[in-house]
Amino acid sequence: MLELAVFDMAGTTIDEHGAVYAALREAVERTGVSVAPGDLQTWMGTDKREAIDALVRIGGGTVTPELVEEGYAAFRSILQERYRTKAPVALPGVEQALAELRARGIKVALTTGFSDEVAGPLLASLGWSTEEGGNLDAVVTSDEVRRGRPAPYMIHRAMEKTGVIDVTKVLTAGDTVVDVLAGRNAGAGVVIGVLTGELPREAFQDLPYSRVLGSVAEVPELAETRPAGSS
Repeated sequence: MLELAVFDMAGTTIDEHGAVYAALREAVERTGVSVAPGDLQTWMGTDKREAIDALVRIGGGTVTPELVEEGYAAFRSILQERYRTKAPVALPGVEQALAELRARGIKVALTTGFSDEVAGPLLASLGWSTEEGGNLDAVVTSDEVRRGRPAPYMIHRAMEKTGVIDVTKVLTAGDTVVDVLAGRNAGAGVVIGVLTGELPREAFQDLPYSRVLGSVAEVPELAETRPAGSS
């Protein structure tokens, strides 16, 4: 049986109306380079400073630590303004799914390419927390690890926080390519791609996933599984 479900935030459990995608694009373009949609999608789900660094380089710009920090500050400002204009909400069925998993004794953690200062207010606006009586067992942000996705570190940190030892009893789910790769790199027993983000089913076709689901709302159906290495 599964012991831990680890979910991405934006696009997987939270509908933020494409704000991250738009904010990242605008922040990078403010440095004077253009951003191709395919490149932008490739870097969705990663640590946002790493994404800005990579996208500026791809666009032919010169990267400095100062430029990355300026770009990240712009990203954060743009994102917060978009959130004020149109507040994020839980994706349909997600809150019920989280509650059902925890009722079955499966711990729930969220991981994100956001920093603490972005993730904290976002979760608070939804009423989600790890406090007593909250609906989460752990949250891991990009501030807590040396490398973001597709590195496995956020998933392993979630295991550490929740006391789960056997990685084959971990399920991961996310809406981007790097979410799936992080799950596989972590050795998770079940790796799910979900279709609530920007990617169509075909985008997951050649990735090392266990299943592709329409939504995290469907995950409780897999709660009794332990199919390490399944395809």
